[in-house]
Amino acid sequence: MSPPAYRNFQLAQSAIYKNFLLFGRRVTPEDDESSKMQERMMRLERETRFLRKDSDQRKVMEEVFDSATRAAVEELVRRGRIADLHGVVAAGKESRVYYAVNPQGNPVAVKIYYTASMEFKKRLGYIAGDRRFGRLPSNAREIINLWVRKEFRNLQTAAEAGVRVPAPHGFYKNILVMEYIGQPPGAPPTFSEAEVDQSDYKWTFDMVAKLYRSAHLVHADLSEFNIFKLEGERVLFDMGSAVLSSHPQAEEFLKRDITNMVRFFRKRGIFERDADSWLKDLIE
Repeated sequence: MSPPAYRNFQLAQSAIYKNFLLFGRRVTPEDDESSKMQERMMRLERETRFLRKDSDQRKVMEEVFDSATRAAVEELVRRGRIADLHGVVAAGKESRVYYAVNPQGNPVAVKIYYTASMEFKKRLGYIAGDRRFGRLPSNAREIINLWVRKEFRNLQTAAEAGVRVPAPHGFYKNILVMEYIGQPPGAPPTFSEAEVDQSDYKWTFDMVAKLYRSAHLVHADLSEFNIFKLEGERVLFDMGSAVLSSHPQAEEFLKRDITNMVRFFRKRGIFERDADSWLKDLIE
């Protein structure tokens, strides 16, 4: 990139960073000026969304991240977890998932949690009581980093127990690198977007049971929105909320997961047993 072009990029980035905290709060219709700032930020982001190879320095240039997140991306490049970071595949209130490739040229998914997100105040109960992580940090950024470490551990544990989840490849700070599900740059449909049948029903409750009995985990946020359905395959994802079966609220979370899935399948015309029956079989 030429020096003038890079300078323009830096100016655009500066405007984005000043407004980046808007991701962490709700903008009301009455807050007209804030809404306009958010619109400008999103427009600038679309115009500057790229990471390019730099033969003289590093393989990755900064995108729409704060300095700590850019440093974390660069560290993962140094460690050989990613080589090029491309566009956004999915975005939520807490994180975004990007399509990337590793040094071998294979696709990987890169999940980057917003360091300015306020959503994690609601998530502390999923970490507190987990003997794997000890005391909760007081710093908000460190809580997010701990959440990423927790999601990585949950993916490892689930995969080792035979639960089909995205294979975890690595993490650093607020970034998780894992298997890319589907064909890049798109994302496969979830159960909510796909046709489901009796085999999907059986698979779902088999996975809930295997997760609980073999991995000793409860997903704790299970719904039709976090199960991918591909041709001949299904994949459970979003494992950050998952808690150990020894967690004080594990049974409550398990019942909620089961209730969500019974409700979903019942709406699709598939029903065998109610949630209480499933729960009784699992915990006895």
